[in-house]
Amino acid sequence: MGIRKKQRAEALKEAKKQVAYAKLNNCPSSPRKMRLLANLVRGAEVNKALYILKFNTKHASAPLEKLLLSAIANWQAKNEGVSLEEAKLFIKEIKVDGGSMLKRLRPAPQGRGHRIRKRSNHVTIVLDSTINQPVETK
Repeated sequence: MGIRKKQRAEALKEAKKQVAYAKLNNCPSSPRKMRLLANLVRGAEVNKALYILKFNTKHASAPLEKLLLSAIANWQAKNEGVSLEEAKLFIKEIKVDGGSMLKRLRPAPQGRGHRIRKRSNHVTIVLDSTINQPVETK
């Protein structure tokens, strides 16, 4: 392996150490409702995001809070010597995609049936640390 290739691989490995992610598949709520919460916490610091989710009254906030705690635990597993306060973790990316759909029939007037689509979603959270990152000034 070339020297530059090895250095690049080491740099990528070090960069990936700062990033942690967690995924939630087939959460039984519609993607639209989940995106409302995702937009509230996007780009926020981890502690602030946890407070927002904890005290939000929407039904989807509980699974999203649990997912965020899982992502934090994944980050701690990668970075054992670093404390959370020093790291200043923030939500770098949060993505809500549509999941599988359960299709049901609801009785309608005059012997007809209307299709009901019970939607689910997939959520991906990516956390990043501000340690060892250059501060951008404008």
